[in-house]
Amino acid sequence: MNNYNRLILKLFLFFGLLFSLQAFANNQIQNIRVSPAADNTRVVFDLAAAPEFKYFTLENPDRLVIDLSRVRVGSRLPAINGESVLVRSIRSSTNQTNMRIVLDLSKAVKPNVFALAPAAPHGHRLVIDLPDSTSASSVTSTPATAAPATNTSSTVAAPAAISSPVRAARDIVIAVDAGHGGVDPGSIGPAGTYEKDLTLPIARQLVALINKEPGMRASLVRTGDYFVHINNRTDIARRMQADLLVSIHADAFTSPTPRGAAVWVLSLRRATSEVGRMLEQTERHSELLGGVAEVIKDSANERYLAQTVLDLSMNHSMVTAHQVANQVLSELGKVTTLHKREPQAASLGVLRSPDIPSILVEVGFISNPQEERLLRNSAHQEKLVQSLFTGLRRHFELSPPADSLFAQRRAKEHRVQAGESLSLLAQRYNVSVEQLRRHNNLRNDTLRIGQVLRIP
Repeated sequence: MNNYNRLILKLFLFFGLLFSLQAFANNQIQNIRVSPAADNTRVVFDLAAAPEFKYFTLENPDRLVIDLSRVRVGSRLPAINGESVLVRSIRSSTNQTNMRIVLDLSKAVKPNVFALAPAAPHGHRLVIDLPDSTSASSVTSTPATAAPATNTSSTVAAPAAISSPVRAARDIVIAVDAGHGGVDPGSIGPAGTYEKDLTLPIARQLVALINKEPGMRASLVRTGDYFVHINNRTDIARRMQADLLVSIHADAFTSPTPRGAAVWVLSLRRATSEVGRMLEQTERHSELLGGVAEVIKDSANERYLAQTVLDLSMNHSMVTAHQVANQVLSELGKVTTLHKREPQAASLGVLRSPDIPSILVEVGFISNPQEERLLRNSAHQEKLVQSLFTGLRRHFELSPPADSLFAQRRAKEHRVQAGESLSLLAQRYNVSVEQLRRHNNLRNDTLRIGQVLRIP
């Protein structure tokens, strides 16, 4: 090969490499949106391409750090639209094709960071949900600004745990999914009511009510009018480490006659197919199986062990979901007509998670003109929300997760049986009769069968 040919080859390889690097680092942040809500602040980065990212939190001061890979050289943060009292500022620094984004926070939160695929009118997005009951109560006097991340290496050195108070027992976490949203309106009633416009306010009210209950905590799967793919809804709930997923919907039929609420759980047939599908996704075993995946990872019988664990997990989820559905139906029947009095089994995608018990609640038929008007009524919505909350709370009072505050509370309660007296119970629990009276606000020593006493 002569020198000319060598030169041509070198130029070809150089421009080929340059082109490859440009293709490799082709992402760019096009827009930043900050949207505070009643219990959550959402930060959305609109991107030119699908994001590759990692994130962690730091404390003293509280920060969320996101490392975004494959970003165009020289990329900077655009102007920020919106403001929040929780997000003090958003700043960045770049290193070749990597960008480090730092959200300075006013307090420690547990962030939920995930990517969304394009859905009109939006393209690729990186979404950060920051749960906070005071997100919308006030806003800063000036918007969050994109300040330069100076001396990033010293201020953002290594991941650290979120600062939070130490508790002897954890909260029960419930993910509340408002059905449909954005480009997906769901069913449309005779008067033009969109299902998505009914499910979100009901979901928001349910989250607010749950968050008032000590030992329970809830977050929305979607916090506004935007589309979330059905497969992403369970993934979001999993990132929340939810004990239960509740999806809110309104039913519809070709005839205007049907009416009433119903609760759906996963069918056995769909459950079996989901376990089979997830077994094929070996890269997700650690996500779905937790620490068990580390034990079975190198085993020759990994598939069989994984199937056993997934089967047990799915069975537990289905049993739990059925129990929750019965409690919810019992309460719903007190405030509205029931279309079905027993939990209904269906092959619905939002119920498919093997590790999260899930129910889908149809609060009524939007296709029924009378029920459409009723579902739009705020007083009726409040009744529905109260019944849903009461059913959920009742289930966890009866069957609390072992490490939860509800389990701790249940261990300190006693349900009165036939033949039991206050003096007998005082002797059994090594407390005085007066302590039992005072702790339970009893005016006398008369007890009734089934009465629940708190043990001091």
